[in-house]
This record gives sequence, C-alpha cells and structure tokens, in this order.
Amino acid sequence: MTKKLNELSAEERRVIIDKGTERPFTGNYNDFMEGGVYLCKQCDAPLYRSEHKFQSTCGWPSFDDQIEGAVKREIDADGRRVEILCANCDGHLGHVFEGEGLTSTNIRHCVNSVSMKFMSIDDLKERDTSIASAYFAGGCFWGVEHLLQKQDGVLSVESGYMGGETSNPSYQEVCRAETGHLEVVQVSYDPKLVSFETLSKLFFEIHDPTQIDGQGPDIGAQYASAIFYQNEQEKAVAEKLIAILEGKGMKIATKLRPEATFWKAEDYHQDYYQKNGQQPYCHQYKKLFD
Repeated sequence: MTKKLNELSAEERRVIIDKGTERPFTGNYNDFMEGGVYLCKQCDAPLYRSEHKFQSTCGWPSFDDQIEGAVKREIDADGRRVEILCANCDGHLGHVFEGEGLTSTNIRHCVNSVSMKFMSIDDLKERDTSIASAYFAGGCFWGVEHLLQKQDGVLSVESGYMGGETSNPSYQEVCRAETGHLEVVQVSYDPKLVSFETLSKLFFEIHDPTQIDGQGPDIGAQYASAIFYQNEQEKAVAEKLIAILEGKGMKIATKLRPEATFWKAEDYHQDYYQKNGQQPYCHQYKKLFD
C-alpha cells in the first residue's frame, strides 16, 4: 500500500511528477558521501543505502545497487532509456544505465537529488526504534564491512574500535597496540528482515574464525576475531554457532565479549573498498553452515 505522500515544492514536482531532470552538478547529494539511507522525497520509502553510492563524475548522484524491491524500471517515453521510479509511489527518480564498467555490478542508477532525502542511521533509529545493532570483529574492518553490507536487511555498516581502555582512539594508536581495542564493525539492521543469527552466521563465513590474533596477512591483537554481544540472547546464539562449527572439527578462536563503547573510525576507513574500487584481500565467503 502506498504511503501518505509528502507535499512537494514546484521544483520537486517538476522532477518527481513531471519527470524532469535537475541540472548536472547542482544537486545536494552529488558529492555527498555520508553514511545512512536515501529515502524517496515523495513518500519516505527507503531507496538506497550509502554503501550503494559511488562517485561517477556524471553530475548526478550515482548508485550501483538498490534496497531490494525499492526501485522499479520502465522504458522511458523516448523508447531509448530506462526510467527508474520509486516502487512505492511511482515518483520519478532518474534513469539506469548498464555496461559502463564503473563498478563491479556494472550498473549505475543516475538519480536526481531532489527526488530523495537523506537520513543518517542515528536519525533512522530515532524514527524506527525497532532498528537494531550488532558488533563483529574479524580482522581488518574494511573487508568485514564490505561483505556484511551485502546482506539484505542491513541498513548500514560502520568501521570502528571497541574493547580497549582509551577513549576515542586513533587508527595509529590501535595499530600500535597502545589501546587494547579491536577493529570492529557496527551493523545497523532491520530485525524484521534479517536476524542476529543470520548476521552471525555470515560473520563466521566471511573470515577465518580459527586464526588467532590476525586475519590472513594482518597480524596483531587488534585483528582478533570476536563477537561483542549486547544481551544473553545474542551470547547464546553465538555460543550455539560456535558449538556447531566445533562439532565439525574446527577450533574456533572467536571470543565472546560483552558490548563496550563503539568508537567510529576515521572517515577514510568508511566504505573503504567502495570508495577505492577494490575488493577485500583477506576476506572471502566460505559456506560453513548447512
């Protein structure tokens, strides 16, 4: 069912209703790279996560993926291009292009800024109190972040530090083992769409949980494998999964630790592989659970 529609300005109506296009390089979100979710300006339906956004230099915000089921396609009136619309309210977003080779998905959603509104994860949690968080450490946070972002139901993944003694540690301090922190990711997710158990299974499957104080070539206590649980239910889920893996003959090094203060890492660490067009060098998916 379509949500109640928001009142639009004249310019927003020109683009969203009358299928116009804003001038290139003028939109608020063209060079905007903050972490959060992009919503439809007309109906507030979530369309894209910040992890989908990339710098294409085309003059409009570009995304190489969408929140599942959020965007629909129709052949444009000119019969040549493919229009993209909000699947909830049919508001015009822009056009989609394939085969350009700009990202690994080979897709570019070219979207008008005025067709969207941005909401940070903190603001989204205030609006929807059911949104939950989970905390995982599995080596370099770049790879853990990159692969957990692909799970449906995940709204955002942020890299940071947890488990040490120092407030607001820097990357250099953590790397020098001066603070006791681990490289950790904070996963914000919708529990109506994905469970903590599913996320934990994926966590075990994207890194080597048998390696002690390291992951691949990255060696050091800051790269240790750990799940920081927030309650006894999460701890029980993690213990169950570890028991399953140990029942298969694996010697699991992953530690279960109570949640501590999460310190967000420096901006250049966020969405690292997405920003740099690279793939993880010490993380890959390997199915472990039936």
